[in-house]
Amino acid sequence: MVERRFGLIVNPIAGMGGAVGLKGSDGADVLAEARRRGAKPGSADRTAVALQHIEKRDAIILVAGGTMGEDVTRAAGFRTQRVSEAPPRSTAEDTIVAARRMTGEGAEFIVFAGGDGTARDIHSVIGAQLPLLGIPTGVKMQSGVFATSPAAAGRLISLLLSTAPETRLQFEQAEVMDIDEDELRHGRIVPRLYGYAKVPAERLLLQQAKSRAMPDDDAAIAAAAASVAAGLQAGVFYLIGPGHSAKQVLKALGLEGNLLGVDVVKDGKLAGNDLSAAQLRAMTADAPLRIIAGITGGQGFLFGRGNQQIAADIIARAGRDGIIVIAGLRKLAALDPPRLLVDTGDPLLDAGLSGHWRVCCGPSRWSVVRVEAA
Repeated sequence: MVERRFGLIVNPIAGMGGAVGLKGSDGADVLAEARRRGAKPGSADRTAVALQHIEKRDAIILVAGGTMGEDVTRAAGFRTQRVSEAPPRSTAEDTIVAARRMTGEGAEFIVFAGGDGTARDIHSVIGAQLPLLGIPTGVKMQSGVFATSPAAAGRLISLLLSTAPETRLQFEQAEVMDIDEDELRHGRIVPRLYGYAKVPAERLLLQQAKSRAMPDDDAAIAAAAASVAAGLQAGVFYLIGPGHSAKQVLKALGLEGNLLGVDVVKDGKLAGNDLSAAQLRAMTADAPLRIIAGITGGQGFLFGRGNQQIAADIIARAGRDGIIVIAGLRKLAALDPPRLLVDTGDPLLDAGLSGHWRVCCGPSRWSVVRVEAA
């Protein structure tokens, strides 16, 4: 019997810039600033969740050494084969070397924990030759190669390893995208297509590539935001999430914020600009708060993609009734499947947020959309 084997590469620093408001983790200077702000690595923990959901546990996992995969995989009880050594601090070149060696050792597919940069590095080695699957641990994750959550990644790995005919997967091509983080930090989104990867054709478990804004919705969103702005209550902190739709509330108030950051409004004035999770906690401690959020086009994420500053404990404090969602009808209609997703890192909170929500699509116009844990 031929032993099944697949590769696993963990980017240990992926996503560290998210909660601290840096909108990415690329570059030594950005990483140093993230650490200075108290950012903690989270890739290993999310990888561990994915590994817990793998049903077939007799495969050999080809791993990069140490924090790049071996540590978390061994701790989960899997058989491993190390293909590269553990660097003191990993780089893109370490990822590329590991992917190349995994391919040479007969990996059937490669799983990685990281963001768009990690996907791009591995794709530069394997192209569309082998299936590629991402455990979402980055900040942006615009590409279409990521599972909707770590648990979904584990279920997809199980399907990839299954030999039962009824569970054999079909495959499709997905975009490998990345954006310039320097431009992103200046509020400009400059995406680039790096190619197409082979991914499992499982739409309920795999997120779609992020789509661009739909101009036809602009007038309705502006009117919706104006109606939301008119209804803001005195004495309440309003956290305005990233993205065009949510920021229209600031515009309606005559204020300027950061398109890709989290701003705070109280009593019609800007109380905070581009804040981290820690700053949001400190500012709103023991005070009533609400959250105004948009959704990611194409993917349908409400929380967990690009807005990690609004951490799980902050969302829990606001409560489901304290969250206002603004989105255009065209953006909602384009979702396939038609749902919104939450991936806060807290399974109990995600379950509590699940259900049918009202989404503001225009002045006094609401659409009911189902929210699900990713």
